[in-house]
Amino acid sequence: MIRQAVIFDVGRVLFDWDLRYLFAKLIADKDRLEWFVTHVVTPQWHFQHDAGRPLADMLPELKAEFPDHAPLIDAYAARFNETIPGPVPGSLELVERLDAAGVPLFAITNFGHEFWEGFRPTQPVFDRFQDIIVSGTEKLMKPDPAIYALAIERFGIDPAGALFIDDNAANVAGAEAAGIAAHRFEDAAGLEAELVSRDYLPG
Repeated sequence: MIRQAVIFDVGRVLFDWDLRYLFAKLIADKDRLEWFVTHVVTPQWHFQHDAGRPLADMLPELKAEFPDHAPLIDAYAARFNETIPGPVPGSLELVERLDAAGVPLFAITNFGHEFWEGFRPTQPVFDRFQDIIVSGTEKLMKPDPAIYALAIERFGIDPAGALFIDDNAANVAGAEAAGIAAHRFEDAAGLEAELVSRDYLPG
């Protein structure tokens, strides 16, 4: 059993994410852009893929509802990596420092299976992680208690010695309910202070 470990979320903790990063390239008018990401390709609709629903089911339904926007809906599938413009400042450096310190690293991410297959190979930082649970692959999403139970079992960790990091309050509460200490991520400086205070990193 692994006595000490750090478990990261991916989106908005390690890597920035927003549908607007892609669609701002395709929709020049700001009002129309905002309408599109709040009425057509919305985060709530996207989260179906995080939960395990295949794009082959999702896309035809949405295009039938919004036929005039079919090319933009196709762009969502073809160019999803463009919704992830790069790392959150400072976060990947903390991953590198933890890895250098010998701290076992894991992740639990709400991420669509197909999109993860396209994103994971572009980011060598994930080679530092011993295992990553992807919601779309497991068809379990945070903060479902089952995903934390799966993590504890599959990672082989002692939950009492682990720290989970997520930007979402409900996901943090879910980890704490499973017996895993958790940190609500706001920025890398705050996380660094938490890691030092818990002796994961030297001060």
